Amino acid sequence: MKQQEVITIGESLVAFIPDSNTRLRYVQRFGKAVVGAESNVAVGLSKLGHTAAWISKVGADEFGQYMIREIRAEGVDTSRVVICDTAPTAVMFKQFSSAGTSVFYYRSGSAASTLKPGDMDWEFLGHAKILHLSGITPALSPSCAKLVQEVFAFAKQQGIQISFDPNFRRKLWNERQAKDALIPLVEQSDIVLLGEEEGLALLGTADRKEIARRLADKGVRRIGVKRGSAGSYVADANGGIDIPPYPVDVVDTVGAGDAFDAGFLAGLLEESSIERCGKMGNLMGAMAVRSSGDTDGLPDRDEFDRLMDDIQEVQR
Repeated sequence: MKQQEVITIGESLVAFIPDSNTRLRYVQRFGKAVVGAESNVAVGLSKLGHTAAWISKVGADEFGQYMIREIRAEGVDTSRVVICDTAPTAVMFKQFSSAGTSVFYYRSGSAASTLKPGDMDWEFLGHAKILHLSGITPALSPSCAKLVQEVFAFAKQQGIQISFDPNFRRKLWNERQAKDALIPLVEQSDIVLLGEEEGLALLGTADRKEIARRLADKGVRRIGVKRGSAGSYVADANGGIDIPPYPVDVVDTVGAGDAFDAGFLAGLLEESSIERCGKMGNLMGAMAVRSSGDTDGLPDRDEFDRLMDDIQEVQR
Protein backbone atom coordinates (compact mmCIF):
# COMPACT_ATOMS: atom_id res chain seq x y z
CA MET A 1 0.00 0.00 0.00
CA LYS A 2 1.40 3.40 -1.01
CA GLN A 3 2.35 5.60 1.91
CA GLN A 4 0.88 9.07 2.13
CA GLU A 5 3.07 11.45 4.10
CA VAL A 6 0.07 13.26 5.52
CA ILE A 7 -3.54 12.06 5.79
CA THR A 8 -6.20 14.61 6.62
CA ILE A 9 -9.74 13.81 7.77
CA GLY A 10 -12.67 16.21 7.77
CA GLU A 11 -15.57 17.86 6.00
CA SER A 12 -15.23 20.02 2.92
CA LEU A 13 -17.94 22.13 1.33
CA VAL A 14 -18.81 23.54 -2.06
CA ALA A 15 -18.49 27.30 -1.70
CA PHE A 16 -20.48 29.71 -3.84
CA ILE A 17 -18.51 32.89 -4.37
CA PRO A 18 -20.33 36.04 -5.54
CA ASP A 19 -19.02 38.12 -8.42
CA SER A 20 -19.85 41.40 -6.68
CA ASN A 21 -19.13 43.08 -3.35
CA THR A 22 -22.61 43.41 -1.95
CA ARG A 23 -25.09 41.56 0.22
CA LEU A 24 -26.16 38.16 -1.04
CA ARG A 25 -29.75 39.33 -1.58
CA TYR A 26 -28.47 41.48 -4.45
CA VAL A 27 -26.02 39.00 -6.00
CA GLN A 28 -27.02 37.46 -9.33
CA ARG A 29 -24.01 35.34 -10.27
CA PHE A 30 -21.68 33.04 -8.35
CA GLY A 31 -18.58 31.03 -9.03
CA LYS A 32 -17.93 27.88 -7.06
CA ALA A 33 -14.95 26.30 -5.33
CA VAL A 34 -14.14 23.54 -2.88
CA VAL A 35 -13.28 24.72 0.64
CA GLY A 36 -12.56 22.92 3.87
CA ALA A 37 -9.80 23.07 6.45
CA GLU A 38 -8.49 19.54 6.01
CA SER A 39 -8.70 19.34 2.22
CA ASN A 40 -7.07 22.80 2.02
CA VAL A 41 -4.09 21.45 3.97
CA ALA A 42 -3.89 18.37 1.73
CA VAL A 43 -3.98 20.49 -1.42
CA GLY A 44 -1.31 22.84 -0.07
CA LEU A 45 0.98 19.93 0.75
CA SER A 46 0.43 18.39 -2.67
CA LYS A 47 1.32 21.67 -4.38
CA LEU A 48 4.57 21.66 -2.43
CA GLY A 49 5.44 18.21 -3.73
CA HIS A 50 4.38 16.08 -0.79
CA THR A 51 1.99 13.14 -0.84
CA ALA A 52 -1.31 13.76 0.91
CA ALA A 53 -4.67 12.06 1.21
CA TRP A 54 -8.01 13.51 2.23
CA ILE A 55 -10.66 11.32 3.85
CA SER A 56 -14.25 12.45 4.18
CA LYS A 57 -17.83 11.59 3.30
CA VAL A 58 -19.82 13.28 0.53
CA GLY A 59 -23.35 12.96 -0.76
CA ALA A 60 -24.24 10.85 -3.75
CA ASP A 61 -24.87 14.08 -5.65
CA GLU A 62 -23.25 16.33 -8.22
CA PHE A 63 -21.61 18.51 -5.58
CA GLY A 64 -19.94 15.46 -4.06
CA GLN A 65 -18.59 14.39 -7.44
CA TYR A 66 -17.41 17.93 -8.13
CA MET A 67 -15.58 18.03 -4.80
CA ILE A 68 -13.79 14.73 -5.33
CA ARG A 69 -12.81 15.70 -8.87
CA GLU A 70 -11.39 19.08 -7.83
CA ILE A 71 -9.37 17.77 -4.89
CA ARG A 72 -8.08 14.78 -6.84
CA ALA A 73 -7.03 17.10 -9.67
CA GLU A 74 -4.67 18.82 -7.23
CA GLY A 75 -2.81 15.55 -6.72
CA VAL A 76 -4.50 14.57 -3.47
CA ASP A 77 -5.45 10.93 -2.86
CA THR A 78 -9.26 10.76 -2.51
CA SER A 79 -9.54 6.98 -2.72
CA ARG A 80 -10.92 6.61 0.82
CA VAL A 81 -13.67 9.21 0.50
CA VAL A 82 -17.03 7.58 1.32
CA ILE A 83 -20.13 8.21 -0.79
CA CYS A 84 -23.32 8.59 1.27
CA ASP A 85 -26.76 7.85 -0.21
CA THR A 86 -28.76 9.34 2.65
CA ALA A 87 -27.31 12.83 3.21
CA PRO A 88 -26.15 15.68 0.97
CA THR A 89 -22.80 17.32 0.38
CA ALA A 90 -22.49 20.50 2.45
CA VAL A 91 -22.48 23.92 0.79
CA MET A 92 -21.70 27.46 1.89
CA PHE A 93 -21.93 31.00 0.54
CA LYS A 94 -19.42 33.80 0.88
CA GLN A 95 -20.51 37.42 1.06
CA PHE A 96 -18.24 40.36 0.29
CA SER A 97 -19.48 43.74 1.46
CA SER A 98 -18.35 46.95 3.13
CA ALA A 99 -18.52 45.08 6.45
CA GLY A 100 -15.92 42.55 5.25
CA THR A 101 -16.16 38.89 4.30
CA SER A 102 -19.00 36.83 5.80
CA VAL A 103 -19.60 33.10 5.49
CA PHE A 104 -22.97 31.32 5.58
CA TYR A 105 -22.96 27.55 6.10
CA TYR A 106 -25.55 24.98 5.03
CA ARG A 107 -23.95 21.90 6.56
CA SER A 108 -26.41 20.63 9.20
CA GLY A 109 -27.19 16.98 8.46
CA SER A 110 -24.52 16.77 5.79
CA ALA A 111 -22.93 13.54 4.63
CA ALA A 112 -19.68 14.37 6.42
CA SER A 113 -21.54 14.89 9.70
CA THR A 114 -22.36 11.16 9.62
CA LEU A 115 -18.68 10.13 9.57
CA LYS A 116 -17.99 7.38 12.10
CA PRO A 117 -15.11 5.07 13.01
CA GLY A 118 -16.49 2.34 10.75
CA ASP A 119 -15.92 4.59 7.73
CA MET A 120 -12.13 4.50 8.18
CA ASP A 121 -9.66 2.25 6.42
CA TRP A 122 -7.41 1.83 9.44
CA GLU A 123 -4.72 -0.01 7.51
CA PHE A 124 -4.50 2.97 5.14
CA LEU A 125 -4.22 5.39 8.08
CA GLY A 126 -1.46 3.29 9.57
CA HIS A 127 0.88 4.11 6.68
CA ALA A 128 0.86 7.89 7.29
CA LYS A 129 3.74 9.86 8.76
CA ILE A 130 1.37 12.55 10.05
CA LEU A 131 -2.39 12.54 10.66
CA HIS A 132 -3.82 16.06 10.49
CA LEU A 133 -7.21 16.94 11.95
CA SER A 134 -9.01 20.06 13.04
CA GLY A 135 -11.44 21.00 15.79
CA ILE A 136 -14.19 21.45 13.22
CA THR A 137 -14.77 17.71 12.86
CA PRO A 138 -15.72 16.87 16.47
CA ALA A 139 -18.16 19.80 16.43
CA LEU A 140 -20.20 18.31 13.57
CA SER A 141 -21.86 15.43 15.42
CA PRO A 142 -21.37 12.85 18.21
CA SER A 143 -20.27 10.26 15.64
CA CYS A 144 -17.64 12.66 14.28
CA ALA A 145 -16.42 13.36 17.81
CA LYS A 146 -16.11 9.62 18.41
CA LEU A 147 -14.21 9.22 15.15
CA VAL A 148 -11.69 11.89 16.11
CA GLN A 149 -11.13 10.30 19.52
CA GLU A 150 -10.48 6.91 17.92
CA VAL A 151 -8.14 8.37 15.30
CA PHE A 152 -6.09 10.01 18.07
CA ALA A 153 -5.97 6.76 20.03
CA PHE A 154 -4.97 4.84 16.90
CA ALA A 155 -2.19 7.32 16.08
CA LYS A 156 -0.80 7.06 19.59
CA GLN A 157 -0.86 3.26 19.41
CA GLN A 158 0.85 3.24 16.00
CA GLY A 159 3.41 5.93 16.79
CA ILE A 160 2.07 8.29 14.10
CA GLN A 161 2.49 12.02 14.66
CA ILE A 162 -0.73 13.95 15.26
CA SER A 163 -1.06 17.46 13.86
CA PHE A 164 -4.01 19.41 15.23
CA ASP A 165 -5.50 22.79 14.39
CA PRO A 166 -8.26 23.65 16.92
CA ASN A 167 -9.98 25.83 14.30
CA PHE A 168 -12.55 26.98 16.86
CA ARG A 169 -15.75 27.95 15.02
CA ARG A 170 -18.31 29.77 17.13
CA LYS A 171 -21.00 29.00 14.56
CA LEU A 172 -20.64 25.31 15.43
CA TRP A 173 -20.47 25.39 19.24
CA ASN A 174 -19.93 27.65 22.23
CA GLU A 175 -16.69 28.24 24.09
CA ARG A 176 -17.51 25.85 26.96
CA GLN A 177 -18.33 23.00 24.58
CA ALA A 178 -15.22 23.72 22.55
CA LYS A 179 -12.91 23.72 25.58
CA ASP A 180 -14.33 20.46 26.88
CA ALA A 181 -13.78 18.74 23.53
CA LEU A 182 -10.65 20.42 22.19
CA ILE A 183 -8.34 20.71 25.20
CA PRO A 184 -7.99 16.90 25.55
CA LEU A 185 -7.17 16.69 21.84
CA VAL A 186 -4.59 19.47 22.11
CA GLU A 187 -2.95 17.63 25.01
CA GLN A 188 -2.60 14.47 22.90
CA SER A 189 -1.13 16.24 19.86
CA ASP A 190 2.49 16.28 18.74
CA ILE A 191 1.99 19.39 16.59
CA VAL A 192 -0.48 22.18 17.38
CA LEU A 193 -1.18 25.03 14.96
CA LEU A 194 -3.53 27.71 16.26
CA GLY A 195 -4.37 31.40 16.29
CA GLU A 196 -3.97 33.83 19.17
CA GLU A 197 -7.74 34.03 19.70
CA GLU A 198 -7.89 30.24 19.96
CA GLY A 199 -5.10 30.41 22.49
CA LEU A 200 -7.20 32.80 24.55
CA ALA A 201 -10.31 30.62 24.30
CA LEU A 202 -8.59 27.31 25.07
CA LEU A 203 -5.57 28.23 27.18
CA GLY A 204 -6.60 31.50 28.79
CA THR A 205 -3.97 33.68 27.10
CA ALA A 206 -3.50 35.41 23.74
CA ASP A 207 0.21 36.04 24.34
CA ARG A 208 2.06 34.06 21.72
CA LYS A 209 4.98 33.08 23.95
CA GLU A 210 2.73 32.06 26.80
CA ILE A 211 0.56 30.01 24.42
CA ALA A 212 3.68 28.16 23.29
CA ARG A 213 4.88 27.66 26.86
CA ARG A 214 1.56 26.23 28.02
CA LEU A 215 1.35 23.91 25.02
CA ALA A 216 4.91 22.72 25.59
CA ASP A 217 4.03 22.04 29.24
CA LYS A 218 1.25 19.76 27.94
CA GLY A 219 3.76 17.80 25.87
CA VAL A 220 3.25 19.41 22.45
CA ARG A 221 6.56 19.20 20.57
CA ARG A 222 6.08 21.63 17.68
CA ILE A 223 3.94 24.73 17.87
CA GLY A 224 2.80 27.37 15.42
CA VAL A 225 0.90 30.41 16.67
CA LYS A 226 -0.75 32.16 13.72
CA ARG A 227 -0.91 35.94 14.11
CA GLY A 228 -2.48 37.12 10.84
CA SER A 229 -0.90 40.30 9.51
CA ALA A 230 1.67 40.15 12.32
CA GLY A 231 3.15 36.88 11.04
CA SER A 232 3.59 33.94 13.40
CA TYR A 233 5.45 32.62 16.40
CA VAL A 234 6.86 29.10 16.24
CA ALA A 235 8.47 26.97 18.89
CA ASP A 236 9.95 23.58 19.67
CA ALA A 237 12.17 22.11 22.36
CA ASN A 238 14.96 24.50 21.37
CA GLY A 239 12.89 27.63 21.96
CA GLY A 240 10.66 30.00 20.03
CA ILE A 241 11.01 32.73 17.42
CA ASP A 242 8.85 35.41 15.84
CA ILE A 243 8.45 35.02 12.08
CA PRO A 244 7.68 38.28 10.23
CA PRO A 245 4.79 38.36 7.77
CA TYR A 246 5.25 38.11 4.03
CA PRO A 247 3.75 41.30 2.48
CA VAL A 248 0.93 40.69 0.01
CA ASP A 249 -2.22 42.40 -1.29
CA VAL A 250 -5.15 40.80 0.53
CA VAL A 251 -8.26 39.72 -1.38
CA ASP A 252 -9.79 37.22 1.08
CA THR A 253 -8.26 35.93 4.32
CA VAL A 254 -10.34 32.74 4.53
CA GLY A 255 -8.05 29.73 4.09
CA ALA A 256 -4.86 31.49 5.18
CA GLY A 257 -4.58 29.46 8.38
CA ASP A 258 -4.92 26.18 6.52
CA ALA A 259 -2.24 27.27 4.05
CA PHE A 260 0.05 28.09 6.98
CA ASP A 261 -0.54 24.58 8.32
CA ALA A 262 0.43 23.08 4.94
CA GLY A 263 3.64 25.09 4.73
CA PHE A 264 4.59 24.32 8.33
CA LEU A 265 3.97 20.58 7.92
CA ALA A 266 5.93 20.56 4.65
CA GLY A 267 8.84 22.03 6.55
CA LEU A 268 8.61 19.31 9.19
CA LEU A 269 8.51 16.60 6.52
CA GLU A 270 11.66 18.12 5.03
CA GLU A 271 13.31 18.08 8.47
CA SER A 272 13.73 21.86 8.39
CA SER A 273 14.43 24.03 11.41
CA ILE A 274 11.41 25.33 13.29
CA GLU A 275 12.27 28.82 11.99
CA ARG A 276 12.12 27.66 8.37
CA CYS A 277 8.87 25.79 9.08
CA GLY A 278 7.41 29.08 10.27
CA LYS A 279 8.67 30.95 7.21
CA MET A 280 7.19 28.29 4.94
CA GLY A 281 3.89 28.56 6.78
CA ASN A 282 3.85 32.36 6.57
CA LEU A 283 4.60 32.34 2.86
CA MET A 284 1.85 29.82 2.10
CA GLY A 285 -0.61 31.80 4.22
CA ALA A 286 0.26 34.99 2.36
CA MET A 287 -0.23 33.30 -1.01
CA ALA A 288 -3.66 32.01 0.07
CA VAL A 289 -5.06 35.49 0.65
CA ARG A 290 -4.28 36.61 -2.91
CA SER A 291 -7.56 35.13 -4.22
CA SER A 292 -11.15 34.51 -3.12
CA GLY A 293 -10.81 30.71 -3.27
CA ASP A 294 -9.16 28.92 -0.35
CA THR A 295 -6.42 27.29 -2.47
CA ASP A 296 -6.52 29.15 -5.79
CA GLY A 297 -3.61 31.40 -4.87
CA LEU A 298 -1.33 28.70 -3.54
CA PRO A 299 1.98 28.36 -5.42
CA ASP A 300 3.44 25.22 -6.92
CA ARG A 301 6.84 24.14 -5.66
CA ASP A 302 8.89 26.03 -8.25
CA GLU A 303 7.16 29.35 -7.51
CA PHE A 304 7.29 28.67 -3.77
CA ASP A 305 11.04 28.02 -3.84
CA ARG A 306 11.67 31.20 -5.84
CA LEU A 307 9.71 33.22 -3.30
CA MET A 308 11.50 31.55 -0.38
CA ASP A 309 14.84 32.32 -2.00
CA ASP A 310 13.81 35.97 -2.28
CA ILE A 311 12.96 36.02 1.44
CA GLN A 312 16.35 34.57 2.34
CA GLU A 313 18.10 37.10 0.09
CA VAL A 314 16.30 40.06 1.66
CA GLN A 315 17.11 38.85 5.17
CA ARG A 316 20.81 38.57 4.33
